[in-house]
Amino acid sequence: MKRGLNPRASELKLFVCGGRGKQSRQTPRELIEVGDQCGLDGDDLVRTSRLTAKIDNGCIADGFQIYLHSFVVSADGEWVVVQQGMNGATGLARRYHWHSASVRDFVNEPHTGIIGEPQGEIMNLVDGRAAAARHALLDITRDHPDRTLAHIRHVTMPAHHAVRAENVDLKRLGAVLAVAHDRELRSLADLLLVENVGPRTLQTLAMIAEVIHGTPVRFSDPARFSFALGGKDGHPYPVPLKIYDQAIDVVRNALDKSKVERREKLDGLRRLNQFVQSVEQNAQTEVDLTAFVAHEEALSSALGGRTVFDDRQGTPLQMSLF
Repeated sequence: MKRGLNPRASELKLFVCGGRGKQSRQTPRELIEVGDQCGLDGDDLVRTSRLTAKIDNGCIADGFQIYLHSFVVSADGEWVVVQQGMNGATGLARRYHWHSASVRDFVNEPHTGIIGEPQGEIMNLVDGRAAAARHALLDITRDHPDRTLAHIRHVTMPAHHAVRAENVDLKRLGAVLAVAHDRELRSLADLLLVENVGPRTLQTLAMIAEVIHGTPVRFSDPARFSFALGGKDGHPYPVPLKIYDQAIDVVRNALDKSKVERREKLDGLRRLNQFVQSVEQNAQTEVDLTAFVAHEEALSSALGGRTVFDDRQGTPLQMSLF
């Protein structure tokens, strides 16, 4: 998308920033440049970029490490963030989707969707039910660091928690707490942007909140599968390349042949999205997931099904609209 759209960014009024690995670290600079070009608050865009990355990498302890951060912003300031994380143990990936139009609170149910295989019960500080835990975390930062560290030294770690006693670096945690204490933070978002507050620190503080304040931080994993075109890892079924290509052709031809203005195109897509959401919310029948996946797997060969593990054609599976 970045290679295809950015050469026409001024015309389309749409800018793609970030990317995979090293490219993701260029996101702040690219967002500042977009802000200067379009008259947007570049610093605010950078803050949003950092915050979405911190939340998906630290607040949702699902075992996936973020390695791709894509930030798409329009000239009028609307933005979309798509991040992808990898689980080193299983080799599976999941995606985290954000859209500015649906974010009311960055630390309370902010995602448009999280796509992947659910992991069961996980620590999720942005779950709507974690409000008490978020308040407890802020109370901990407002307390004197020495008092908090004294509590930790005498706390018996719960067996179910990801952080063990030997994993807690009290010296580093004390430094983070001292900085947070001096800044008089007002929200969890402010805490996330403090230097050196990473996944381990957040998990440790969540543990303290859970043990000392009795505030739950573990809830059902919000991830869900995306069934439209399967998954390149073979879950829930291989990508049907023939159907994938047909879908690309339909979208490309529709856009190429359309004579309507860009705003009307976007309005049409929004209406389509609203219709799909309405169907999902009001559907009266339940899908037999096992039967559905079995049906798709049976058709996979005829539809050119491929996964990243399938080397029958000698080339890796690649997907691109450009």
